[in-house]
Amino acid sequence: MPLIGGLHILIALLCAVHVVRSGQQLYWLFILFAFPLLGSAVYFFAVYMPNSRLDHGARKAVTAAARAMDPGRDVREARAAFDVSPSAQNQMRLAEALLEAGEATEAAQAYEAALKGPFASDPDIRFGAARAHVECQRFDAALPHLEALKAERPSFRADQVLLLLARAYASTGRVAEARESFEAGVGRYASFEANAEYMMWALAINDQATAARLQSEIDRQVRLWSPASRQLNEPVLRRLRAAQDLARKNG
Repeated sequence: MPLIGGLHILIALLCAVHVVRSGQQLYWLFILFAFPLLGSAVYFFAVYMPNSRLDHGARKAVTAAARAMDPGRDVREARAAFDVSPSAQNQMRLAEALLEAGEATEAAQAYEAALKGPFASDPDIRFGAARAHVECQRFDAALPHLEALKAERPSFRADQVLLLLARAYASTGRVAEARESFEAGVGRYASFEANAEYMMWALAINDQATAARLQSEIDRQVRLWSPASRQLNEPVLRRLRAAQDLARKNG
């Protein structure tokens, strides 16, 4: 038991070193030494892992866990930083935090404001603005950003840009371009999200043949999911089930 207690202290010390070196808020030191075991676990999941070099899926899972511990933390800290120093960097940080928190309309406004400054052609800001516009269903506003990214930065987040383009084309009635983009996304990247978004659109336009083809691939992917994969994909899966229920009612 003393060995385990000493290990807790050692882990807390390592976390404390990271607090100081990475410039985190100093209240973490109190939490780490007042509650070595729990404090270290919270710090690890809330701060260290989201900033480490994890793969995209793992980072999303960890970020979700940290957000569940303190849902408003990212937005709160980003607002405070922007209030103190309304720089372009802090504006971008606030926009990203708002988007991840589901405040897409305000996020779109913040991204558009950032695009009027010295970072007008920054691909990350363009992509963030496009994502925010899509999330708040302002597809016409998203298209110029997405088309510019595809033309000027073809290798930048190509899979995500292509999927957002397909959704924007689909929602603005550009059927041929939507189908072409969906097919390209599914053919090149074959992700669950790409298949699911394409299937939702196919159901909406009553393209039963395409929907059935995509359903087979989606079923195969879902069978292979780990619990973490299921959690990450749950929001898209819920939307897909809702689209399927609506199609059955209308069919």
